[in-house]
Amino acid sequence: MASVIDNINTANRAASTSNTSPSAAKDMEDRFMTLFLAQLQNQDPLNPMENAEMTSQLAQMNMVSGLEGLNKTMQTLLGSYGESLSLQAANLIGKNVLVPGDDLVLTENGALAGIELDGPADTVEVVITKPDGTEVARQNLGQQDAGSFAFVWDGKGADGEMLPEGEYRIKVAASLGGELVNSTSLQAGMVSALSRGKDGFMLEIAGLGNVELDAVKQVF
Repeated sequence: MASVIDNINTANRAASTSNTSPSAAKDMEDRFMTLFLAQLQNQDPLNPMENAEMTSQLAQMNMVSGLEGLNKTMQTLLGSYGESLSLQAANLIGKNVLVPGDDLVLTENGALAGIELDGPADTVEVVITKPDGTEVARQNLGQQDAGSFAFVWDGKGADGEMLPEGEYRIKVAASLGGELVNSTSLQAGMVSALSRGKDGFMLEIAGLGNVELDAVKQVF
């Protein structure tokens, strides 16, 4: 026959592995105390429960109660964080952002794009091509720190003449002391709408489609 202490252990294991509601957790705590007191009252006087074992049982029950409280706190914090994130995302509507991508749209005012560097670089060069890969211009951005930054292309080709408005592509080459620095090209667009999917908030960017909120590298 299982001892009272075995029953206590079984109850504790069930509490620690199940997703209990507050009322169920309270019932489990009451059952624990009933079993625990019964164990104390019926223990063999010649072989009493050791202090270490008693402490272990109480610690297990406290851990279950503590996890329940921690879970409530985390749920409250996550709720607050979600509301804050929603407001933050909504504030991006109507603003320009930089997100990973190599598209470059040339207008009469030039073209805006960006670069993200994994480390500092003493040389950063941007190669601008047509969608078919034909190179039309190069732009030396000089020394740059690690992180993301924006740059503007005036729309002039290698011969100094203005190129037709439309879509182009960018390729980035960055180095420090002759050693390659990892870089990511960033494309610019205006946030037109916000939606919330199962994996988080999505931004609808004109001309680029839907982009995850976490993908935004810079806002301006």
